[in-house]
Amino acid sequence: MTTSNIEDGPHALPGDHVVPEKDAARLKAGAVGLLGVLFMAVANAAPITAMTFNVPIAVGYGNGIGASGGYLFAMIVLAIFTVGFVAMARHVTTAGAFYGFISHGLGQVWGMASGMLAAVAYIVFEGSLIGAFAYFASDYVLAPMGFNVHWLIIGIIACLVIAALTYYSVTLAAGILGVTLICEVLLLTALGVSVLFKGGPDGFMVADTVSPAAAFVSLPADAYGSGAAAGIAAIGIFFAFWSWIGYETTAVYGEESKNPKRNVPLATMIAVIGLGIFYTFLSWMVVVGNGAQASVELSAGASPIDLWIGLVDQNFGGFMVNVYKFLVVLGSFACALAFHNAAARYLYAMGRESVAPVVRRTLGHVNHKHGSPAIASFTQTGITILLLVLFQLFTNVYVADANGNPVATPDLIPYVNVYGLLAIIGTAMVLIVQSITSIAVLWFFWVKKVHKGNFLSTFVAPLIGAAGMLYVLWLLWSNRNFAAGLAADSMVFQWMPYYIVGLFGIGVVYALYLKAKRPEIYAEIGRTTIEEAHERV
Repeated sequence: MTTSNIEDGPHALPGDHVVPEKDAARLKAGAVGLLGVLFMAVANAAPITAMTFNVPIAVGYGNGIGASGGYLFAMIVLAIFTVGFVAMARHVTTAGAFYGFISHGLGQVWGMASGMLAAVAYIVFEGSLIGAFAYFASDYVLAPMGFNVHWLIIGIIACLVIAALTYYSVTLAAGILGVTLICEVLLLTALGVSVLFKGGPDGFMVADTVSPAAAFVSLPADAYGSGAAAGIAAIGIFFAFWSWIGYETTAVYGEESKNPKRNVPLATMIAVIGLGIFYTFLSWMVVVGNGAQASVELSAGASPIDLWIGLVDQNFGGFMVNVYKFLVVLGSFACALAFHNAAARYLYAMGRESVAPVVRRTLGHVNHKHGSPAIASFTQTGITILLLVLFQLFTNVYVADANGNPVATPDLIPYVNVYGLLAIIGTAMVLIVQSITSIAVLWFFWVKKVHKGNFLSTFVAPLIGAAGMLYVLWLLWSNRNFAAGLAADSMVFQWMPYYIVGLFGIGVVYALYLKAKRPEIYAEIGRTTIEEAHERV
C-alpha cells in the first residue's frame, strides 16, 4: 500500500485498495457508456416527475410565478458545485461516489459517516418515488379504467419488478431508463415549444419569472386575484434543488463505465447544465401558458398537477393528456429504478469493505454471471417494501372537512407521507453530504496535495458550492413545517434531525472502532478504487 504521512499518520492514496481484474467481487467493467451513465443520472432526477410534482408546489406555496428563477439559481449553484465534484471524479473511480470521495479527501472517519447518510438517502429515495408511482398509477391510470387496486399492492409489485431488472444487468436498466427518458423529454419539450410560439394571456413576464431575483420574492396573499394564501420563497428554492437530486449518481457507475475518467465528469456536467436549462425553460413556459392568476390558482388548488395537464389538453388535446398521465407514472417508476441502482451500489461499496466476513460475502458480493451487486440489490428491495408496509400500518393523513374537523384520508398516504416525507428527509441528507464533499475536494487538492489542482475548479468552486448547499439546508430547516405540509405533525418528520445526527454518529463511532481495533479494515474505508479504469474504452 502506498502511504503518505501528511497528517497525523499514514493515509491511503487513490488506488491503494485496488480491485484486481480476477476479483469475483468486482462490478462488470465497461458495461455502460457515456449515454448509459447520462440516462441513469438524468432518470434519477426524473424530469417529468420533478416538473409535475415540484413546480406546482413552488408556484402555489413558494415564490409564485418566479419559480423558474429558482430553477435558474439552483442550476448556477449546482453547476459550481459540480466543477469540484468532477475534478475529484477524474482521479477517484469507485462505486461509493460521495463515500469514496470524502474518504480520500477528509479521511475514513468522515467518509464512513457521510457514506452512511448518502446510502440511507438513496435507500429512502426509492421508497419515496415508489409512493408517488403507486399513488398516480392508482388514481390516474388504473381507476379511470375501472380497476381499484390498493396503492401498497402496486408499490410492492413495482419493487419486485425493479429487483428483477437490476438483477440481470445494469445495461438492461439503462436501456429502459433511456427509452422512458426520451419519451418524457420529447413530450415536455413539445409542450414548452408550443407555448413559446403561442404565447400566453399575460405575455412572457420575463422580469417576474425567469430572473434569479424573482426566486427570492415570496408569493403574496391573493396574488393576481387568485385567492391563494401567502407563500414562502424558500420553499420554491428548496423544491428547485430537490428536482436535481440524483444527477450526481453518475459517479456511482464509474466502475461499470467505459472510460470513466472521461465519461463520469462529462455526463455529470451535461446532466446538471442540461437539466438546469430544461427545468428553467419548462417552469417558465407552464406559467406563461396558464397566465399568472391561473398558475397560482391551479398550483394552490386541490389538484395541483392540473397546472400541467390543463395546458397539455389546451395545446395538444385529450389523447395527449392520457399520454402525459401515463408518462408521469412511468417516469416515477424509472426514477425509483434509478435510485434503486444507486442505493444498491452504495450498499455494495460499503459491504465489500465491512469488518464482518459475512457482510463481504453478501452485500459486498457480485453475481458471477451478470456482474450486478445482486444481494445488495435484493436487500434494497426488502428495505423499500418494509418502508411501504410501515407507512401503511403506522401513518395517516388528516384533511379538514367543511367544518374544520380533521378527517383521516388514507388514500393520500403514498403521496403525502411516503413521497413527501421521504423526499424531504433524503434531500436534507444529500445536501449535507454534498457540502462535506465540497470541503473534501478542497482538502484533497490543497491540504493533502494528492494531485495538483486548478485554483478555480478545486478551491473556489468547492467553497461556493459548499456555501450554496448550506444555504439551502438553512432554508429547509427554517421552513421545515411549511415544507412538510399535511405531514408536518408526523413523528417520521419530527424525528428527522435525530435520524441525521444518529446516522452520522454511528458512522463516526464505527470508523473510530475500526481504527482502534481493526486498522487493516479501517485503511480500506472508501478506498476501493479501480486502477485500470482509465484504460477501459
